[in-house]
Amino acid sequence: MPYYRSVGDVPRKRHTQFRQPDGTLYAEELVGQEGFSSDSSLLYHRHAPTAILAAEEYAPPTVTRVPNLPLKPRHLRTHKLDGTGADPVLGRQYLLANDDVRIAYVLADRPSPLFRDATGDHCLYLESGTLRVESPFGVLDAVAGDYVVIPTSTIHRLVPTGDEPTRLLAVEASGHIGPPKRYLSVRGQFLEHAPYCERDVRGPDTPLLVDGEEVEVLVRHRSRAAGPGGSGTAWTRHVYANHPFDVVGWDGHMYPWAFSIHDFEPITGRIHQPPPVHQTFQGPNFVICSFVPRKVDYHPAAIPVPYNHHNVDSDEMLFYTGGNYEARRGSGIEQGSISLHPSGFTHGPQPGAAERSIGAEFFDELAVMVDTFRPLDLCDAAAVCEDDGYAWTWARKS
Repeated sequence: MPYYRSVGDVPRKRHTQFRQPDGTLYAEELVGQEGFSSDSSLLYHRHAPTAILAAEEYAPPTVTRVPNLPLKPRHLRTHKLDGTGADPVLGRQYLLANDDVRIAYVLADRPSPLFRDATGDHCLYLESGTLRVESPFGVLDAVAGDYVVIPTSTIHRLVPTGDEPTRLLAVEASGHIGPPKRYLSVRGQFLEHAPYCERDVRGPDTPLLVDGEEVEVLVRHRSRAAGPGGSGTAWTRHVYANHPFDVVGWDGHMYPWAFSIHDFEPITGRIHQPPPVHQTFQGPNFVICSFVPRKVDYHPAAIPVPYNHHNVDSDEMLFYTGGNYEARRGSGIEQGSISLHPSGFTHGPQPGAAERSIGAEFFDELAVMVDTFRPLDLCDAAAVCEDDGYAWTWARKS
């Protein structure tokens, strides 16, 4: 995690007696990555976090993946998926996936069930609306433009708040998501060249205590056999003896945290800067980047829009979430659009965009990019919202 936090009541020394008002011990829970060899947090529960009363298989909505065949650029209009609303976990409509990452979109207007994903971290991006993230670590409130990172196996509930539905892009990893290593010192501090720092990161700051018995939690977990919801995963419904939100205090480096795309400080140059300057997070075999309003290239002969490029090892997904993305003008890209530019195909600005951009001083654009190092398959919802004409737009005259 970006830095150490301590919330609520914790004893002076870890793994020592810490007693409740009635004299019984609080139950310690160490939540950690990579065995005991990486980031962790230590939580103090009023009840045993191990006490379950029942467990049964659970069948979530199935997700079908098909290869990107024939190989071509794709344009997905996520707002075409709007329906009557859904919860922000089970209502996710999966668009793109491989064995490292799943990408989904949801228009949410009701709370989710309690959910734990034991297969990897989630990075949620709020296109619009507001969201409350509840977990044993406390409450984290998010607004439009926020990224929220939820660590692996964190029991949580997502609650849309406010008067308008919450539009959410969900990036679900088969592993851990965090700041790029090149932004961090050997001890984990953000370095001076990083485009964001500890002051920009938010985490829960007070405990969340909820009473309850026989509480259901849905769990997605690893499985030897492929099951609904992704390759090599299965789902189980657990019934806990007591509500898991019973933590009076915790400390450590592993917890849900939020960061606003509006706090990302863009790195610019005299000539066009490549996508790594926009990198915000790294995950297993993928990266997440933020394109934000910024001053553009200031060499007297600069061409501010990207040059044609072919990332031979990557599929590039771009979610357009605000402003005017100059390089895609004329292609049909709009608010909420997703473009997929796969490996095996050269992509670049639309016809006329390079010439139009010359002399520009500022780009007012907002977009989230996911670059994967294994091909992305198309999921069910992609077929529902695809713009079939997108691949041919480069052949049009400007």
